[in-house]
Amino acid sequence: MRITMVGTGYVGLVSGACFSDFGHSVVCVDRDAAKIAALEQGIMPIYEPGLAELVGGNVRGGRLSFTTDLAAGVADADAVFIAVGTPSRRGDGHADLSHVFAATREIAAALRKPAVIVTKSTVPVGTGDEVERIIREVAPNAAAWVVSNPEFLREGAAIADFKRPDRIVIGSEDEAAIMIMREIYRPLCLNQAPILFTSRRTAELTKYAANAFLATKITFINELSDLCEMVGAQVQDVSRGIGLDNRIGSKFLHAGPGYGGSCFPKDTLALLKTAEDYESPLRIVEAVVQVNDARKRAMGRKVIRAMGGDVRGRTIAVLGLTFKPNTDDMRDAPSLALIQALEDAGATVRAYDPEGMGQARPLLRSVEFADDAYAAVEGADALVIVTEWDEVRALDLKRVASILAEPILVDLRNIYTPDEATRAGLQYHGIGRGVVPHVERRAAA
Repeated sequence: MRITMVGTGYVGLVSGACFSDFGHSVVCVDRDAAKIAALEQGIMPIYEPGLAELVGGNVRGGRLSFTTDLAAGVADADAVFIAVGTPSRRGDGHADLSHVFAATREIAAALRKPAVIVTKSTVPVGTGDEVERIIREVAPNAAAWVVSNPEFLREGAAIADFKRPDRIVIGSEDEAAIMIMREIYRPLCLNQAPILFTSRRTAELTKYAANAFLATKITFINELSDLCEMVGAQVQDVSRGIGLDNRIGSKFLHAGPGYGGSCFPKDTLALLKTAEDYESPLRIVEAVVQVNDARKRAMGRKVIRAMGGDVRGRTIAVLGLTFKPNTDDMRDAPSLALIQALEDAGATVRAYDPEGMGQARPLLRSVEFADDAYAAVEGADALVIVTEWDEVRALDLKRVASILAEPILVDLRNIYTPDEATRAGLQYHGIGRGVVPHVERRAAA
């Protein structure tokens, strides 16, 4: 099949590379000439494990190419995927669909043969209807079918998720479009990946529902971790105790500093706006958004309490800046709110991240960036772990204790145990690791 991917961001580039690896002929289109030139030289615009090798191999195999010429890319395509950004719109939280609609108009004008137009971008319910209307307006005689095919890729594991998906959701009720989509995903059908065919609006909503539910699981265990600290319970054991129930499952039940990234924050907001527009409120999702925003700020207060309540004039080392490991994505990362809170309280922050410092520098202009983890820690008055990179998981805690000015470790990911930290000479502060409170007992009358 001949596939055109409009947009070479995270979704478009990963999807295009994987489709080409299936044997399809894929052209990735982007307006950014510098990005296309870099891709042609094998330079990736994002950090994703294995992506550079996957792109390079398929370019050399003649199955994957890049261009800024959308018309040329679309002319012979059997399927055109729209994979442009849909960030939160400033001021109201709605998904900004301007790039989707602009791409649709260009695609419609360039159509020369029957093709499926697929929205891969995360878009609100009804977007496919508007995409179809635009195509009929711009190219009334074009043979084109509009399909919703949301992505479910985790940053840091996107290639594996694409090639071994939990499910593939395709929103279309047109048999011709369904046949083309079946052929595109045929390699995955051979691996018996579940394909769910639904209406277009159902597929659009499914993406938002999935992300909102995962955000709810994260927020639930984060709130529960606060209660664990108060009552003397251990959140990791609670997580395991409930996660072993197959009705609940263990994934996304790891307490931490709150969710961030490119998906959950904007998608929960966009879902709430859709619910508002249709006068069908989602109270649980509203609470999730509010609690998560408050939690990120609360992490700064947690660090300040661990340091005795005053951080003015003190230096704090922060390890991990990205919202999760194995990505350079800083969008809505919990580290941003945490560092802002510490700086507002008068602290100096020194930070290190294996991949994210290039993205972090413009966002954290007053932060001192270190060359490695130990350089960040040396001489600091406390160490705060924010992102659970593998190299942060493997620190020599005795060395950490010896080079800190004060032996304070605030572990916001619970990657170390209190016992091992204490043996190394550190004062340990984790998430949801409560100490049994003292309870006064009245003498029996």
